[in-house]
Amino acid sequence: MNGASREALAAARERLDALTDSTSVDAAQLAGELAAVTALLDREVSLRRVLTDPAQAGEAKAELVQRLLAGQVSGTTADLVSGLVRSRWSQSRDLVDALEELANVADLTAAQQAGALDSVEDELFRFGRIVSSNTELRAALTDRKATASAKSELLRSLLGGRADAATERLVTRLVTAPRGRSLEAGLESLSKLAAERRDRVVAVVTSAVPLSDTQKRRLGAALAKLYGRQMHLNLDVDPEVVGGMRVQVGDEVINGSLADRIEDAARRMAS
Repeated sequence: MNGASREALAAARERLDALTDSTSVDAAQLAGELAAVTALLDREVSLRRVLTDPAQAGEAKAELVQRLLAGQVSGTTADLVSGLVRSRWSQSRDLVDALEELANVADLTAAQQAGALDSVEDELFRFGRIVSSNTELRAALTDRKATASAKSELLRSLLGGRADAATERLVTRLVTAPRGRSLEAGLESLSKLAAERRDRVVAVVTSAVPLSDTQKRRLGAALAKLYGRQMHLNLDVDPEVVGGMRVQVGDEVINGSLADRIEDAARRMAS
């Protein structure tokens, strides 16, 4: 998002945080209702355009939202959406993107309140690894001919009782309503939102063998000192990493594995 849309989303995130700080607001319910509104506006293009039309008064658009959502969602959700349509948006689709992000943040907030955010982060990461290594599963989850209910049932068989409820909700929404994104891109976006809930940076650590608890603590502390922020480690094991480890933080890769060093030496000799 750019310009006005970015500012509108930032303001909406602040309102969402203020709402979910209250113990009277059910963050999981809020997430589900925001997701329902997302689906509505993603489907109803003409309505979306009306609600983002800069020529229309913000208060008039807010009143339209209140009439449309009355009795369908909680007053909290209706008020939050009303605030969104009062804002200016660079593109009408940005409003839907913002609603989707707010729904995901609300679900992650529910997990955080339940003390399960770490588990959700790890489960999202592991699910991404499973999908990337299983072409048949990925094909089933991204099959455009498969119905949403069929995909939901497949995910229920995979995650039901094995993953946190928030993880299942987040992944199910992503798979059944990808909105033009790849599954991998969607999972990466969810992982970043989860890390952001704790103001942490995600570091993907690949090592030849599992790291000990001591090694995890030392690595986390070293990376936190290097980047000046708390780090969340997503750990992966790859026997092809001959020694040491490889660490990726965003687009930056810290090559510390023996395999990488061998490749670097071979390239220098070749040149």
